[in-house]
Order: sequence, then structure tokens, then C-alpha cells
Amino acid sequence: MFDRRRFLTSALAAPLAYAAGSFVPAWAQNAPNLGTPTLPSPGFRRMKLGDVEIVSLIDGIARRPLGEEFVKNAPIAEVRALLASQGLPTEYIDIPFTPFLVVAGNRRVLMDTGLGDWGGPTTGKLLENLRAAGFAPTDIDTVLITHYHGDHINGLRNRAGEFVFSRAKVMVPAPEHAFWMDDARLAAAPEAMKGAFNNARRTFAQMPAEMLVRFEPGTEVAPGIKSVAAFGHTPGHTLFELSSGGQTFSYVGDLTNVPALFARNPDWAVTFDMDAEAARKTRRAVFERVVASNAMVGGFHFPFPAFGRAVAQGNGYAFQPVA
Repeated sequence: MFDRRRFLTSALAAPLAYAAGSFVPAWAQNAPNLGTPTLPSPGFRRMKLGDVEIVSLIDGIARRPLGEEFVKNAPIAEVRALLASQGLPTEYIDIPFTPFLVVAGNRRVLMDTGLGDWGGPTTGKLLENLRAAGFAPTDIDTVLITHYHGDHINGLRNRAGEFVFSRAKVMVPAPEHAFWMDDARLAAAPEAMKGAFNNARRTFAQMPAEMLVRFEPGTEVAPGIKSVAAFGHTPGHTLFELSSGGQTFSYVGDLTNVPALFARNPDWAVTFDMDAEAARKTRRAVFERVVASNAMVGGFHFPFPAFGRAVAQGNGYAFQPVA
């Protein structure tokens, strides 16, 4: 069972520092002297699933140094060795940000929103890629939010404070909303965490009641789309499973920030997981389920096009992107 007292203690110590004076997670900025990540072109990819279409829409990529803190419970030498064995750089980590659009009949459902106006120069590309794929922000009727970290919610409002998806219902996990909007938790949070709390308030506090819809994880949030509790990364982190024509697509949000590390070693803890033990158990359970069902899987931080299959490998799993 999820231990909320232990969660709060660990959450308040989690390294989710925000850049001073802004709402941008410090880790969402490119690191100096490490080069610039190359963004895919085009920045969208379509996939059919039964009777619906799924479009991955990359918001950008951030490059950060690979330090001792990134994997909290593994020696840096082991982390670098695993990356090297897959032909990946060992001095830095590239973190993509990829929302997904579900096109089902006349429905347009967006899953997460990226950094919007609040990121670095290699982020904030969601609207550009949405338009390139043939859609306008006003076409979106529903936005599903997995959790309240800035790279998932900042695209909801621009710097002028306007709602980017002005015609959409914004559906959020009730336990996630309750955590970040709680005055007592904000007051008790260390300074490094207050930016994340205030960012959630900037985004949601003035959102009209008819726009903001809270749901309980485990319920259906749109026709054919079920929410799935996946607590640990944050207190209300929630996944979404889409079923159509006998096929399943599982959008796993931040189940793993870097699948080359945390799918291959599900027991490793990324620095962004607020309750590492709950996240570990969730990660193993979800991967076991999607592999057993042969579901198509998509992840917010997976390498573009960010959807493919997960297969068992060694003590963990490997992500195989679609060609």
C-alpha cells in the first residue's frame, strides 16, 4: 500500500529544483559545453491503432550532464557502462519531451503538454509540430495530464497567462492535484521544492471550474481511454491505456525517464522519482503487464518517435521503437 507519510517526507527532499525566478525545471535546460541535441524533423509521427490514430509530437530535447546524482542507487561507473554497451554517450543524458495526440472520430485528446513558453531553445516545439501534423490548438477537446511536473503542464498556459488549449477540458488525477495545491505542503516544502508547488498554482489555480476536471485514477477518462494509477514518480502519477480494435496503447508518462537505463534496470532510481521505492514497484508491475499483453507503449521521455514495444531482457526490459 502507498505510504503517504513516507511519501511526503521523501517528496520534500526530492531534487526538483527550479531555475531561480522562473517556472523552468533546471534540468530542462541544455548544459553548456555539451553540444546541442538534434531535434527530429518532422517532429511528429503517426500510428494507427484499431480505429484511431495516435500522433507523437515532440516538444523538444534537453541535454544534461550525467552526474553521480542522476541514478540514486547505482555507481556512476555501472551507469556509464550500461550506456556504452548500447552505443550511447556516457558524459551526458538527452531527455526528450513527447506528448501524444489521440485522434478518434471527431475527438482530439492530447496527453501532456510539454514545456510551452517556459523551456530552453531546444524545447517548446509542441504547437509547431501539432500544426505540422495538421491540427490547431483549438482542435483539442481534451487534455489528459499524467502529473504536475513542469515539463508536463507548462504548455497549458503561455507567458501572457492565456490557456493554450482554450476549448479543451483539462483532466487531472485528483490525488496529484490535491498534493500540489495543498497550502500546508507548500508551507512545509524546502525552498528547492517551492518552485514546483508555485508552478502548479500558476497553471491551475485560476483555471475555470468548467475547464478543470479531476478524476480518480482507475476510471475511464474518455471513450476507450482508461486511467491507471502509477504512483511513485509523484503522488498521483497516472498512466493512460487506449483500446481500439482489439489493440492497446499504453502511455506510461514518466514511468522511466531514460528507458536505456531504467527499463533495463527497473530497480534503479532516477533523481526525479519522488518516492523511489513506490516508483520501482510501479515500474516493474507496468512493464510486466505491457510485455505480457504485447501492448504498444509510449513514453514521454522515450527516444523519438517515443512509441514501440517493450520486451523482456536480462533483469529488466528493453524498449524497441517503431522503425
